[in-house]
Formats: sequence, C-alpha cells, structure tokens
Amino acid sequence: MASSVNLSPLEALQTLRHSEPLKLITLAETLSPKDIPQPDQSGKRTSAVSEDSEPNGDTNPSALEADLLHYKELFSKLRFSYVEQVTKEKFLRSITDNPPRIVESPENDAKEKEILALKASLKERKLEVADLLAQLEEKGRQLSIRYDGVQLRTAQLEELPQQIQVLEETIERLRQEQAPPSENPELALPLAETAVLLEKREAELAALNAQIAKLQAAMPGRTRELEKLERELKPLETQKQGTVAAAKEARRRRDEGGGIGDKLEERGRWLRASEQALKDMLELEG
Repeated sequence: MASSVNLSPLEALQTLRHSEPLKLITLAETLSPKDIPQPDQSGKRTSAVSEDSEPNGDTNPSALEADLLHYKELFSKLRFSYVEQVTKEKFLRSITDNPPRIVESPENDAKEKEILALKASLKERKLEVADLLAQLEEKGRQLSIRYDGVQLRTAQLEELPQQIQVLEETIERLRQEQAPPSENPELALPLAETAVLLEKREAELAALNAQIAKLQAAMPGRTRELEKLERELKPLETQKQGTVAAAKEARRRRDEGGGIGDKLEERGRWLRASEQALKDMLELEG
C-alpha cells in the first residue's frame, strides 16, 4: 500500500487499468459467438461480423449490436420451435389418453382469461425491460464516451513527460545561447517594472511626437520668416562687404600715411565727443 502511495498519477492510472479491467468489455468477451451453436452449412446465417470479432475479441459497438440482433433471431426461432414441440406433445397426449381428456367450455374460458392476464403482465414486464434496456444503452454510450476521453487523456499524459523534457532542454539551450547580461540595469528589470518603464517611455514618446507635430505645423511660417530675413540680409551683406573694403582701404592709407591717420582719427573722436558734450549741455536731441 505504501508503494502505491508514492506512485505518480499516470502510473496509478496505468496500474488501475491493468489490475481492474472494465466489466463491460469482459462481459462482451464472454459473449463470443463461438460459444453459441451455429447452424449447419445449409445456407443459414453464420454472422460474418461475429466470426470477424472472434479471433481478437473485438468489442466494436457495431459488431456487438449485430451479434445481439443475431442472438435475438436465434432465440425467437428457438422459442417458436419449443412452443411448437410442446403443443404437439400436449396434443398427442390428449388424444392418446385412455379415456381421452375432454375440456369443457368453462374451463377454456377460465384458461383464456388466465392467458390474457398473463399476456398483460408479460407486456407490462416487456415495457419495463425495454425502458431498462434504453437506460442501460444510454448509460453505456455515456460510459463509452467517458472511456474514450480517459484513453485520449491517458495517451496525452504519457506523452507529456517527454514534451516537458524537450521544452526544458530548449529553455536551457536558449539560456546558454543568449547574449551576456547588459550593463544597463533597465535591461535586467522584472516583468512588472519593465511594463511600468515601457509605459513611461511610451508617454515620453507620445509627448515628443506631439512636440514634433507642433514644430512641423509651425515650420511653414518659420520658413517664410527665414526667407524674409535672408532677403533683408543680402543688402546688409553687401553693405558689410563695402564697409570692410573701406575699412581695409582706410587702414592701408593710414599705414601709408605714417602717423597722420592716427592723428586724424584722434581728432575725429575729440570732435565727436565735443559735439556730444555740447548737445548734452544744450539739451539737444541726438
């Protein structure tokens, strides 16, 4: 008993199947047609389906149903032969008795009433038996479906350990083949924290997309403004180039004229400062 407790569910199921076979299958095997006397070779039915089911003990429902129908036919013929033989025997005894037995009309009436009562009772019993047989057939179909389901699940359970082993080997191989862990701690987060981080990154991405869309919407106006500034910048560039050229020319002249340019520039600064001082004194606008 202790050894059976340590068995796995699959082993326990297999042990139960081998130790306690189904009674219906055992009963079907005991009703093999080879145990029933078959008619002679004069053209009578020999139940080909039954003969096919004899060697292997086939329990196919269609074969069992055909055998049952064959047995019913045989029993019906046997009952008819028995009734015929008994009737002949009673008739011969009645006419060979000395003196012969004479049956009166009241006795026939009483016997007829008794037979009618027996027939009614027999009919009632037949209905009960038919109802019981229908219940048994329905229960048999349900048990057959459940048995097939158990057989299928048992086969799946027998294949399950091998499938689990293959999956475990695949997982181990994938673990060995995967890249080494990254230095980024975000890549080693658990599933829940990864989901939270993913939601955060998606929110940031949505905000960036909205900002990009806003900038793209403002881009045409900025482009027109840039074109306007470029148009305004061209004269300034030209003026700048002229100013730079004039400054270079002035520097060149200053360098060629010795210290005269410096004196002139100093005098110009003095004059501008004097002018500004006079304006401030006279409160004139610049």
